Amino acid sequence: MRLSRPPGAASFILSVLSAGGTGVGMTADEGLEGTISLARTADQRGFHRFWMSEHHGMGATSVSSPPLMIARLIAETMHIRLGAGGVMLPNHSPLLIAEQFGMLEALAPGRIDLGLGRAPGTDGATATALRRGADANDAFPQQILELLGFLGDDFPSGHPYRQVHAVPGPWQAKENRVTVPPSTPQVWVLGSSPYSAQLAGQLGRPYAFALQFGDADVDTAMRVYRESFQPSDVLAEPHTLVSVPVAISNDPIEAKRQSATSAMAMLRMFKGEGYLLLPPDEVEAYQATLQERHILDAYTDRSFHGTAETVGARIEALQERTGADEVMLVVGGHSTSLDQEGISLIADHYAMPRLETSLAAAAQ
Repeated sequence: MRLSRPPGAASFILSVLSAGGTGVGMTADEGLEGTISLARTADQRGFHRFWMSEHHGMGATSVSSPPLMIARLIAETMHIRLGAGGVMLPNHSPLLIAEQFGMLEALAPGRIDLGLGRAPGTDGATATALRRGADANDAFPQQILELLGFLGDDFPSGHPYRQVHAVPGPWQAKENRVTVPPSTPQVWVLGSSPYSAQLAGQLGRPYAFALQFGDADVDTAMRVYRESFQPSDVLAEPHTLVSVPVAISNDPIEAKRQSATSAMAMLRMFKGEGYLLLPPDEVEAYQATLQERHILDAYTDRSFHGTAETVGARIEALQERTGADEVMLVVGGHSTSLDQEGISLIADHYAMPRLETSLAAAAQ
């Protein structure tokens, strides 16, 4: 099968990823409400997917559990696919994730994505508190195979989990003598290296490359993925997504200021000071050393910031170079209102359709 392509003027699919931004001066409920509003806007403006990433122990994000947030967003949206971008699988039991996403798929059939990553999503001490062993990442391929076995209820005869079933799922439908649901969560492999690219290709799964994490080699990863791709029962040919950090505004200076708040959060993380989204004025007033200024400028410039026309041109150049089927806009500066305005501006730039509002939003 081929993954579906929504209508729109762009020759590639556009989606949105949020880390559940909660800037300094903002409460957790305000940050989460900002994520909900962002998802509603993405739904109404015709974006294809809305993903959230799993992070722990970071003051700048309130989404430690993407499945919980997806459950809320199901009732807030009508059209957009909802997913985790991603679940850090070594933090969890594959059976538990299969059960959670089986529930989500039952609540919103055909709209659920499950992106799988192997990074801890936090610092070393917090990773230890999450019960990650020193070799947790080494088991990532095996964990994915177990997860797929639970989602499809298709472990081979003699497998130790042959009689273990994820509920909801195909086994429950058969037991209850009802039709097995036609759809399951769409499983993606996430990463920013040739390792993840090769794994995605060998499994015959769609591949999402995270370009927001530094100066990673997306060109090599895309080549490795396509060369190693083996058709599967869910995907006949390679399908790729590249996620990029964005800050979009009619005022390019304000967009750059927003981008700088994310850059400062990265610098703070490198210094062991905690990932926080400081207000733009505080970022501008910071007296950086020469080395710190280099890091701040590098991460600010790496972000696709500016007007919709400027950002659109950079997106198109990246897509043409990589051949990505989808581009995902990663928002997450200090201002959630600018994030929301930004995705509306890029939707206008590409003449994306305005869709019927969600039932929950319409009821308000």
